[in-house]
Amino acid sequence: MIKNYIKIAWRNLIRNKGFSLTNILGLTIGMTCTIFIFLWVKDEVAFDKFHTNHDNIYQVMATRDFKPTIFTDPNMVLPLAKALDGGNPNIVRTVVTSHQESHLVEYNNIKLKKDLYVASEQFFNIFTFKVLKGNPAEALKDPKSIIITESAAKAFFGNDEPMNKMVRIDNQQSFKIAAVLADPPGNSTFKFDFIEPFDYTSDYVKNRMKEWGGSSHNVFVQTTPNANMAAIDKYIDKVKHDHSKGDKISTYYTFPMNKWHLYSEWKDGKNVGGMIEYVRMFTIIAIIILLIACVNFMNLSTARSEKRAKEVGIRKTLGSDKKQLITQFFFESIILALIAFVLSVITVYLMMPLFNSLVNKNLHLNIIEPFFIVGSIAIILFTGIVAGSYPALYLSSFNPVKVLKGTFAAGKAAVLPRRILVVGQFVMSILLISATIIVYQQIQHIKDRSIGYNPNNLVMVPSSNDIDKSYAAIKQDLLNTNLVSAVTRTSSPITEIWWKSGSPDYDGKAANGDIIFSGLNADVDFTKTMGIKIIQGRDFKQTPGDSAVMLLNKAAVEAMKLKNPVGMEMRYGKKYTVAGVIDNVVMASPYDPVEPLMIYYDPNSSSMVNVRFKDGVNPQAGIKAMEPIFKKYNPQNLFEYRFVDQEFGKKFVTEELISRITNIFAGLAIFICCIGLAGLASFTIEKRFREIGVRKVMGATVQQLLMLISTEFLKLVAIAFLIAVPLTWYLMNNWLQKYAYHITISIWLFAAVGALILFLTLIVVSLNTMRAATANPVKSLRSE
Repeated sequence: MIKNYIKIAWRNLIRNKGFSLTNILGLTIGMTCTIFIFLWVKDEVAFDKFHTNHDNIYQVMATRDFKPTIFTDPNMVLPLAKALDGGNPNIVRTVVTSHQESHLVEYNNIKLKKDLYVASEQFFNIFTFKVLKGNPAEALKDPKSIIITESAAKAFFGNDEPMNKMVRIDNQQSFKIAAVLADPPGNSTFKFDFIEPFDYTSDYVKNRMKEWGGSSHNVFVQTTPNANMAAIDKYIDKVKHDHSKGDKISTYYTFPMNKWHLYSEWKDGKNVGGMIEYVRMFTIIAIIILLIACVNFMNLSTARSEKRAKEVGIRKTLGSDKKQLITQFFFESIILALIAFVLSVITVYLMMPLFNSLVNKNLHLNIIEPFFIVGSIAIILFTGIVAGSYPALYLSSFNPVKVLKGTFAAGKAAVLPRRILVVGQFVMSILLISATIIVYQQIQHIKDRSIGYNPNNLVMVPSSNDIDKSYAAIKQDLLNTNLVSAVTRTSSPITEIWWKSGSPDYDGKAANGDIIFSGLNADVDFTKTMGIKIIQGRDFKQTPGDSAVMLLNKAAVEAMKLKNPVGMEMRYGKKYTVAGVIDNVVMASPYDPVEPLMIYYDPNSSSMVNVRFKDGVNPQAGIKAMEPIFKKYNPQNLFEYRFVDQEFGKKFVTEELISRITNIFAGLAIFICCIGLAGLASFTIEKRFREIGVRKVMGATVQQLLMLISTEFLKLVAIAFLIAVPLTWYLMNNWLQKYAYHITISIWLFAAVGALILFLTLIVVSLNTMRAATANPVKSLRSE
């Protein structure tokens, strides 16, 4: 019986080539989009799950309560991990690491900047990375050993054996390569080229192990399965406070690895999501696109119902029951779905490099993977059953007597459901297009926000001990090029915040007036180099007295409620005088309000040398002039530089990626709609071919005929528009609320989208109508 169903289904699809090709094209596009989205979603959801113990790995976090502001902090003190180890039976292991940092690595004459973590002994017992050579767990017990990844080994040694080779880090220490790892997967939180062990015998580490203030490390714990995490959190909090009696604002707890990537955003001490929002959004988009393709199938199947009516009538007369007919129609839709799926898999393989480039991932399609096999069956059955459900139930319900007498009008019985399906298609399309435009407008709105400094023609060069020693000579040489207008040093990039703490004390400070402050050290010409407006007072001067002065930003003055801050005394470890107030500078997320900032004058240490080119100077010419100067005074290090505008632009990477992807998929959704609309219009015109002929004979013009056919579809678009607008506004307005600075959704946006959809509908329907409207009416009426 099944063989017979398949044979009949195949014959029907071959016999109706136009119908089949239209549906296959729509389903192929829909399935291709679905596969790409689900591959991306799978990669996001699988972040860090390659670690054997991922269900039992946690990072220690802290909620710092600076009333009324609360922030979440992953930075911990160095000795915390050892203090936790062995003190609770549910904690199996602990590890402490540095943050990922870029360091100069040298082997013979090869010098490269590579990413590196410093980690304690249990790192490879907690985290699982593929080992190619050596024993990385044992290597971390030797402070003179280092672990390298496969790609880094290739970069330094080519095809030579890397084991036991010596590499030098930052021109300071040499390490022996004791193990080689495969590169961390693309969906790994830890991305590195080297892992270096903590040297607990060094004076620096010994001193830091005694300090329970100044948090700057990551601490992780591995627990027993199904451990009582509330009890562990309470234990961790107690251990930290037992060693830090003065810490009255922090609460310590654990954050599971399963949430590190997808739930990485915090607000007022509470987790508010993160990438999970985009995972959900794209999952919904994939389902919407597939549903649009399925609706096409339903519409076209019911539109051609009159052609199948006699077949159904004859088969019922010959003994076929309703169940057999339903099964037959489902087989047809599933075969179509199977053909479309095969074509979509081929398309995915061909377009995978392009998609990987778009999403900046290294995704691949493994057709023998269980996930893919199960997913394939699910997509084919879902598409085949959903797409074929209404046609199967509708067509199998025909009355054979009426059909064979010629008194059955199938088209009329299917008009209302078909109109509902078309309206649903356009509702989803209008929602997708509107959402895409709103996301784009929001990104542009944030980009147009004043950031408080001028990022153009501003270059950052990472500092070093040699640069600090020769800074005055470097600055003068740079100014002598006649290409540079100003130079300054800072303790962090202007595009990042590396230091947060409580506010300084000052006269008139409220008892509960502690505020979260960001901190920065800077040298003279700070505001001149950065292009920051001084609201009150002055910038730093190169005088001994300025070692006890600070600048505040506008947000700090407002948070402390100061009326005349210039000249005020601030107490933060020692006494400082406020020399000036600067405009708010966006250093952290451009989507959040600017935090209070205090800037200290410190000419003795820095991490960045900031160089501003004169207006009109070609940046590449400026870099070419800078390079020999830095190499002259800093010969042991690579010359590196970063343009500030490009660094600032990286803050929009995720949102711009989401915007690009939604643009593409929204466009494809509209294309699928147009395919279905074209097919539907073609069938509609085919049924009304004689009516059009009669109207032409009676004097109707081509324009009148076009309007006659188009009006039905335009009404459906108008209904869809009325449904989609409030739905889109509700969903997107909720999405915008997560941003402190956001656009207001304009009614003109919906008007523009509505006009676009109406225009596309008119074009598609008109192109199909023109054939009948311009045909000779004799051809359609000669059989009458």
